[in-house]
Amino acid sequence: MYRKISAIIVPTVIAAAIIVYMLYSVWEKLLIALEHFTLEYLLFSVVICLCAWWLRGWRYRIILQSLNYRVSVAVATACVFVSQTANLIVPARLGDFVRVFILKHEFSTTYSEGISSLVVERVFDIITVALLGAISLFFVLNAPPWVYTLVVIPLVAGAIFFGILLCIGKCSSKKRYIQILLTMLHEIKKASLSFRSIVALGSTSIVIWFLDIFVCIAVILMFQQQIPFAVVALAIVIGNLVKAVPLTPGGIGTYEPALTATFYMFGVPLDIAVLISIIDHLIKNLVTLAGGIISIYFFGDWVIPSIRTALNTTLGGRDNTDR
Repeated sequence: MYRKISAIIVPTVIAAAIIVYMLYSVWEKLLIALEHFTLEYLLFSVVICLCAWWLRGWRYRIILQSLNYRVSVAVATACVFVSQTANLIVPARLGDFVRVFILKHEFSTTYSEGISSLVVERVFDIITVALLGAISLFFVLNAPPWVYTLVVIPLVAGAIFFGILLCIGKCSSKKRYIQILLTMLHEIKKASLSFRSIVALGSTSIVIWFLDIFVCIAVILMFQQQIPFAVVALAIVIGNLVKAVPLTPGGIGTYEPALTATFYMFGVPLDIAVLISIIDHLIKNLVTLAGGIISIYFFGDWVIPSIRTALNTTLGGRDNTDR
């Protein structure tokens, strides 16, 4: 019981402490910056964010279709919304398991197919983000060596991962857990390595992350700042690659310092960098939360027990659902 509570509370408190410290360190300058707040750009950023979510749903629909499950864009988007909302509550991206339960309940998918669909989505996200970072580095001068390392590692890891998928062929094993892993790899290969999948998922992922960058640009314009596009892109890349390490719920407390440090490194005043990073992440998380609440009503009351079951299972509790 205490282990489950601490698994949620401890990282949440740490994330909150980081945000409070960031705000406190530049509080007076932040109040001055807030006087220049422009509502129109805030609304524009929300619209962009919603478009990105619709595209995430469309991409996830393609992934499920590759696994022979036909769903509407609305249902696919709702699945993503619910799991990402759960990720705002618990650390280590454990909320993703909620989507596995939803897929099993709604479409009778296997657990391996649910997890495989998540892996495909994550791999395309990380590789696309790293690729955008690599491109932005051609336009950003004097980036420190650690930035190149942070961008290159996901690209190399992605190349190795796809290389493994190409080489597994029709491998099988009599050992249960090895066979489960091989089954998942075959499902991932089926959903990600066809020509149609590569084109559709790759192009959609690029648009999704460009929209994510444009949300940040809208926040920058909200405070009447001018920051080069390549610097904004690199900041979003670094923030999301750092957030990919699941230390806190929703990356809160890790994303903001990464964004702030990147902006500050390229000449943006510290108070403005803090403000942009916090508002950018706040908008994205609030849209996620609102979409998640609507999606729970969309699916019905059964989702809440499913979320509880998924979290109990992943946090070390007992899963009493029928398998």
